Amino acid sequence: MNEEKIGRIISPKGESEDNSLDLTLRPQKFSDYIGQDKVKNSLEITIQAAKGRGESIEHVLLYGAPGLGKTTLAHLIAREMGANVRVTTGPAIEKSGDLAAILSNLEEGDVLFIDEIHRLNKTVEEILYPAMEDYALDIILGKGPAARTVRIDLPRFTLIGATTKVSMLSAPLRDRFGHHHHLDFYENKDIAKIVERSAKILGVEIDSAAVAAIAARARRTPRVANRLLKRVRDYSAVKGDGCLSDNTCRDAFGMLEIDELGLDWVDRKILETIIDKFAGGPVGLNTIAAATGEEMETIEDVYEPYLIRLGFLDRSPRGRIATPHAYEHLGKQLKVKNEKLKI
Repeated sequence: MNEEKIGRIISPKGESEDNSLDLTLRPQKFSDYIGQDKVKNSLEITIQAAKGRGESIEHVLLYGAPGLGKTTLAHLIAREMGANVRVTTGPAIEKSGDLAAILSNLEEGDVLFIDEIHRLNKTVEEILYPAMEDYALDIILGKGPAARTVRIDLPRFTLIGATTKVSMLSAPLRDRFGHHHHLDFYENKDIAKIVERSAKILGVEIDSAAVAAIAARARRTPRVANRLLKRVRDYSAVKGDGCLSDNTCRDAFGMLEIDELGLDWVDRKILETIIDKFAGGPVGLNTIAAATGEEMETIEDVYEPYLIRLGFLDRSPRGRIATPHAYEHLGKQLKVKNEKLKI
C-alpha cells in the first residue's frame, strides 16, 4: 500500500486530481449549497441588498479549515451578482507588478478571488490597500529623487479573500474587508446530504448505509467526502457490482486503512507515537514530527485539528497529550501514572 497516497485521501487540502471532480460537483446556486447556513443566509441578504442598489458588494473575507467550501462560495457570490470572476492565489502573485496587471484588467463589478491570501508578501499587499479602499492603483515611476507616483482609477470590484490562517493576515488588510465569514466543520447530516447529491450527479447508485459510512469517515469536510465517494465508486466498479452498499464501503475502507471515524495510518501513527514512545505525553510538536517523519506544519494544520475535535489529543503548555479516548479507540490500556496523563 502506498502510504503517501493513503495520506492524501483524507487530507482536506486540495490535490490536482480534485480539480475536475470539484468543477463537476460544485453547486451552481445558493439553494444547492449544503451547510454553512449562517454564512449562506448572511451572504444572500448582502447580495440582494447590493443588487437592489445596483452596487457591488463590499469585499469579503472567507476563512476556515481546508476543504470547507471557500472557493465554491466565492464562485457562487460572483454568479449571484452576475459578475465575472478572476481567480488567483497569494503565492502566484510574486511581484507588485503582477497584482497591478490583474487589477488594471478588471471590469466594473468583477470579482477578484485570491486564495491563500495570507501568503501575499508585504510589498504586494500594500498595493491592495488603495485598490480596496479607494479603487485606485498607485504606480511609482522612476527611481530615487526623480521618482513620482501616478494614481490610476480602477473600476469598482469585489475582492474575495480566502485563508486557512486568518491570524496571519495583517490588521490593515483584514480591516479593509467589509464582511468576515468563518466556515466551520460540517455536521454529519449535512455531509450525508452532500454525499447523496454528489452520487446523484456522478450517476452512482448508493444506499443509505453506504452514505452514512462515507459521511462518518469524511472528517466533517465536503472535499474529503467527495474524494471518499470517488474511491469507493472505483472500488465497487472493479471488485463489486457498481452499486455502493455498506459492505462495499467497509471493504474499500479496509483496503485504504481508514477506520470508522475517518482516521488513517498517519493519524494512528501520531497517536501511537505519543502513547507508545512518550507514555502519552506531554511531548513537543517538533519531537512528534521527528519521531513520525511528518512535517510540523502538516501535523499542526492537517492532522491535529481533527484529532482534537474528536477528543483524542489535547494541547498543553508542555506539549501534546493523548487522551483516554485515544487509548480506548486504539485498544490500548491506559496506565495510571504521574500527573502527565491527567487531562
